[in-house]
Amino acid sequence: MSVKITQGKFNGIQACADERGVIAAAAMDQRGSLQKAIGKARGGEATTDDLTQFKVAVTQVLTKHATAILMDPEYGLPALKAKAPTAGVLLAYEKTGYDANVRGRLPDLLPEWSVRRLVEVGADAIKILLYYNPADDASINSIKHAFIERIGAECAAVDAPFFLEPIYYDDDIADDFELAKRKPEMVTRYMQEFSQPRYGVDVLKVEVPVNVKYVEGTRAYAGKTAYTRQEAMSLFREAASAALKPFIYLSAGVTDEVFRETLEMAAEAGTSFSGVLCGRATWQDGIPVYAKQGYNALVDWLEDRGVKNITLLNEVLARGAKPWWTVYGGKDQIEVVGA
Repeated sequence: MSVKITQGKFNGIQACADERGVIAAAAMDQRGSLQKAIGKARGGEATTDDLTQFKVAVTQVLTKHATAILMDPEYGLPALKAKAPTAGVLLAYEKTGYDANVRGRLPDLLPEWSVRRLVEVGADAIKILLYYNPADDASINSIKHAFIERIGAECAAVDAPFFLEPIYYDDDIADDFELAKRKPEMVTRYMQEFSQPRYGVDVLKVEVPVNVKYVEGTRAYAGKTAYTRQEAMSLFREAASAALKPFIYLSAGVTDEVFRETLEMAAEAGTSFSGVLCGRATWQDGIPVYAKQGYNALVDWLEDRGVKNITLLNEVLARGAKPWWTVYGGKDQIEVVGA
């Protein structure tokens, strides 16, 4: 049975993908965390100008090797002028961080922006990050569900694709190993939840369902086992089967080597992931270079190590990622409407 997708949403998703329908996007929408990291590496403070300069350098170099760039509209719009013409643009709509004094890590939007305004400054697609625990209090999740429904409706009104990035958290569990054991179920549950039509999500940007450092036998293995390799493969397949929308994996701040190994496992497990939105894994080692040596040194580092990182990642995607329309049974199963 064919699925109907509007012209604007189809074009927007495809603008962020390659001709095969695989999304190999670079993420550069970090704000407060990046500013702090630059300041720490410098042994002092970083300015908002530092943020923008860093974003310009990453965009200028890495979009030649990426299908799209994810950017924030607060500090990143000047960087879009430096992107490769072939790269699509995803713009973040949420405020960075959350109020730690209020339980539930409730989301909020950038008050001076709307989906319409983001599209007007060049967004091919809209991205929202949502901290989400499927087992949280119903009152907290009801607020989050309504929040996502509103954004889905806003994206539908402007005919722009909606990329949702749910991040599992549990403020009652401090132990990383315990979180790792719960993560597969929670990632599976949120992929199932936000695949529902009521949310209007077009692409899920998700965590891998395992913490690879607790997978026995991996190169990243830290000596403590939450799952065997075979169990991890099964958990990858289980989470993937819950998705009724195309999904891509995020790098979640791990190193580029660990992220590549994780994607190789996802491919070996036969999951239908449609690419990545990869940020820090590609460029985080350039932070001290910029902090201590400046913009030109960062560009040089990116053109060497950054390009190597993204090229190796692209090779893994070429072997393992599936077109975004795979979840619908193929491109010929999509009926583009409203043309």
